[in-house]
Amino acid sequence: MAQSSLLSRARRAKPGREQPEGPRPGDDGAVKLGPLAETLGFHLRLAQEASFAAFARKVGDSGLRPGHYAALTIIHQNPGLSQTALGAAVRRDKSTLTPMVAELERRGLIRRDRVPSDRRSYALSLTPAGGEALATLQDHAAAHDRELDLLVGADQRQAFLDALRRLMAGLEWDNAE
Repeated sequence: MAQSSLLSRARRAKPGREQPEGPRPGDDGAVKLGPLAETLGFHLRLAQEASFAAFARKVGDSGLRPGHYAALTIIHQNPGLSQTALGAAVRRDKSTLTPMVAELERRGLIRRDRVPSDRRSYALSLTPAGGEALATLQDHAAAHDRELDLLVGADQRQAFLDALRRLMAGLEWDNAE
């Protein structure tokens, strides 16, 4: 897709999931954002929602979301990874991670095997179906990343990633005093 077409679509695209009809922030000033208009956190959330929605459109009706892709990728890169280590890697607490892992297992994409030395822990691994799903998701993620590169600018990609990493490092909850 041409860069100008993608940028035009990005300006028209609805941020996030289905939105109610009517005025949206930024549409002819119909909805006043007040201080949110210049708030980084608000725009980070909108950008994340827009990115997740765009990824979901690429994936189609598989029901797999960016969080599933992240989990499958990390499990693939670290066979036998504990569920606790996966949670730390994707920055999800147990109450959020456990249902996602259970869903991936129910769908036959991962296996959870008890760790013999610690019966309270699970070792996670991809199933063959999980490997196939991951390969498909990787293709979609690569296409999605190419579109993001067009929006961010290839020459700005590293600086943008660095800024995001600084934000994550500076805001980590376990770094809080």
